[in-house]
Amino acid sequence: MFTQSLKPVLLSFFTGVFNHRSIGKTMSSGSVKVSKLSIVVEALNLTKSFDGFLAVDKISFKIYEREIFGLLGPNGAGKTTTLLMLTTVIKPTSGSAKIYGYDIRNKPGKVREIVGIAFQDPKLYWVQTPWNILVWHGMVCGLSRSSARQRVEDVLKLLDMWDARRKRAHELSGGMKKRVEVAKLLIQRPRIAIFDEPTSQIDVSGKHVIWEAIRTMRDEGSTVILATNDLSEADRLSDRVCIMHRGRIVALDTPWRLKDSIVGGDILEVEVLDEAPGKMIPEIKSIENVVEVVDLKRKLKVYLNKGEETAPKIVNLLLTKGVKVSSIKMSEPSLDEVFIRYTGLSIKDAEMKLRDER
Repeated sequence: MFTQSLKPVLLSFFTGVFNHRSIGKTMSSGSVKVSKLSIVVEALNLTKSFDGFLAVDKISFKIYEREIFGLLGPNGAGKTTTLLMLTTVIKPTSGSAKIYGYDIRNKPGKVREIVGIAFQDPKLYWVQTPWNILVWHGMVCGLSRSSARQRVEDVLKLLDMWDARRKRAHELSGGMKKRVEVAKLLIQRPRIAIFDEPTSQIDVSGKHVIWEAIRTMRDEGSTVILATNDLSEADRLSDRVCIMHRGRIVALDTPWRLKDSIVGGDILEVEVLDEAPGKMIPEIKSIENVVEVVDLKRKLKVYLNKGEETAPKIVNLLLTKGVKVSSIKMSEPSLDEVFIRYTGLSIKDAEMKLRDER
C-alpha cells in the first residue's frame, strides 16, 4: 500500500518508469543529439513506378550520421523499393537522393563505395558454404584474406552459425540463410548499413543477437537504415521511425513522439483501499493533459497525454489527499496504434488489404 509517507520514494520511482521516453524526445538511442549530427542521406521527391503502378510516391526525408533510421510499414508499402533506389540497384522514375553528398543518379559508383545492404530475400548459390561466401565477401570489401577469415569466424560465432559454416546453401534453413545475409553487413561494416527485414525467419534469441549487433554497428560509427514490418523491432532499435503506407510517408519522428501523438494514448490505472476514489475525478480532470477518467469502483482508469509528466501529478494529488493507493499500472500506446491513427488500419490489416488488391 502506498501512503503519504512513501510519496517521495513512489514519485521518484514512478517518474523513472518514463525516463526512457523523456530522454528519447531529445536524444537518439546513442549518446549524441541527432539535431547536431551531419545529414548523410537526403531524399527529395523520390518516386518509382512499375508499369503504371506507383510503388514509391514523392517521398522526402533526411537521415543523420550514426542514426538508426527505421522504415516501418506492411509488405507492399514501398520500403524495399526505396532501399533499392538508395543503393542504386534500381533508378528512380523521378526525384533523387544524395548519400554523403553523392547523387544516386549521377554518382552511383561513389554511392556503392559507401553503402552496404542485407537483402530481404537471401540469394545463395546452392553449392556454396557460408564460410566460402563470407570470406569471399570480406575480400571483395577490401579485407586481406587473413583479416577476412578472422572477421568471418567472429561473426559466424556471434550469429551461432559456426557449426554450420561448411554446410552447402541448399542444406541451410531459411533462418540460417538469413543469418548469412546479415553477416555480410557485419563483416563489411559500411558507413551506411541497410538491413531489409533482418530478423524475418529468425528465432527469438537470434533476433536479440542481431539487434545488439545492429546497435553495436551504430555505436562504432555506421549509420543504419532498418526496413521492417516488425513493430517491436522498429520500437526497440530506431532513433526515428518513418512510417510508410502505399508508397507514401505518413509519419516520421522518434518512437516516443509518435506515441505521444495518440490523444489519450497513455493509460494510468490506480487501485485504492478503503474508499471509492470517484470523488477525486473532477480534480483529476482539471490536470493538464488528462483526457478522460473512468470510475471502476475502487479503481480509476485515466486516459492521458504525456504520461511521463502527467501521471506523477495524478499520483501526487491522490497521496496528498490521503487516498490509500494499493497498486499503480501504466501502459503506453504501441506503434501499431500509431499506424492505425495515421492509416486507419493495423499494420497486419494493411498488409492483407494490399495483398488482396494485387
